[in-house]
Amino acid sequence: MVAIFIIGFIVSMGLALALTPLVKKFAVRIGAMDTPNARKVHTRIMPRLGGLGIFLAFIITVAALLPFVSAWFTTRDMSFVSAFLIGGTIIVLIGALDDRFELSAKVKLLGQIVAASVVVFGFNIRVDFVNIPFQDSYSSLEAWVSIPLTILWIVGVTNAINLIDGLDGLAAGVSGIAIGTIAVMSFLMGNMMIALMCLVLLGSIIGFLFFNFHPAKIFMGDTGSLFLGFSLAMLSMLGFKQIAIVSFITPLIIIGVPLSDTFFAIVRRAVQRKPIFAPDKGHLHHCLRELGFSHRQTVLIIYGIAAFFGVLAIIQSSAAMFEANWVTFVVICIMMFFLQVGAEVIGLVSKTRRPVINFLMRMRVKLNPETRSKS
Repeated sequence: MVAIFIIGFIVSMGLALALTPLVKKFAVRIGAMDTPNARKVHTRIMPRLGGLGIFLAFIITVAALLPFVSAWFTTRDMSFVSAFLIGGTIIVLIGALDDRFELSAKVKLLGQIVAASVVVFGFNIRVDFVNIPFQDSYSSLEAWVSIPLTILWIVGVTNAINLIDGLDGLAAGVSGIAIGTIAVMSFLMGNMMIALMCLVLLGSIIGFLFFNFHPAKIFMGDTGSLFLGFSLAMLSMLGFKQIAIVSFITPLIIIGVPLSDTFFAIVRRAVQRKPIFAPDKGHLHHCLRELGFSHRQTVLIIYGIAAFFGVLAIIQSSAAMFEANWVTFVVICIMMFFLQVGAEVIGLVSKTRRPVINFLMRMRVKLNPETRSKS
């Protein structure tokens, strides 16, 4: 069994290395090019559509391995694989059309909803249970709750990865770290199907990163960012023993970087009284660049943050296996504290409003009278 995982990873990485240069030539030929503007960091025209290389390497490897591993999987596992591949294909088609013709946001959203609906209605993949906090019991969810919740999860995570795709190698690397985290937890929980899918996808991403890390030779475009977002939504939803709302705590931590960046973007635009979907240069990578970090340094810092979230997710998930629910509470508190302080330090919401930092400074002054007297 171990050999299959190793082979899947190596084959997918090799295919991505071989296919990405061909995809680059194809992108140039059909005019799928990314032109610089005031909001973008890059300064020269670049081919996009690179996500097609990730997708092709992944789907070819999975198709080649299925005859050898299908005996390991249950009927529901195979249903999930089918839903993943068909829904992912729809997402890639939408992304590829956008990379070439720049579709409107409404058309892209409609395509994502269609892909999510195929997963939910075509293969009956959805959130089934709600966990009663701090108790070992579950209650089933009615269809009118579980169906829209699952569609919202898939569409939301799909777009979250798209929003952080602003620097060379950023979205691919953060997605790779998140997928690697899910792979580790899947091995710990004995979910071999999810583990295999994660390793094959991780190999595809690493192969693509050889051409996408700064200085990039090709961008993944919406083809890649939407597909990786969709993949994370699917793998995180099924990477646990049951599809339950309690399980969403872990994937929320796993994809903490894109989700928090999206959340702070919404808050920032609300504070500045701008439309929620209005593009700006206030995202995490923009703020780090403004602080003086280089392109590569910014990407590596965000990789580090993503890895930190990954470690927290593994700790939380491992504790949940032993019903140590208090660990989940502690992990969430730590995560929320560092998210807020970090956002205030780099100015994700506002350059002047720093409520938590100001509160901590006031507490420091109260606890240290000598500091107050010197000032």
